[in-house]
Amino acid sequence: MRLNSKGQVTIPAELRHRLGFVEGDEVEVVEDGNTLRIVHADAADSRGARAVARMRGRASTTRTTDELMRLLRDE
Repeated sequence: MRLNSKGQVTIPAELRHRLGFVEGDEVEVVEDGNTLRIVHADAADSRGARAVARMRGRASTTRTTDELMRLLRDE
């Protein structure tokens, strides 16, 4: 890949998908000797935690949390 005039590169889609990077993710560029590493900004979060954070606030239901929990528990 080639660095553009703004110092940007495109991360290939296959790598983004495999490593869990999605549009809007915060990333950091970390210097590691003579190498640059692109990492999620908060590496302490698990992949699942990042997925939950991305989905937060996107629900499209009129049911309350209690109603949903009753459905999940088959009550």
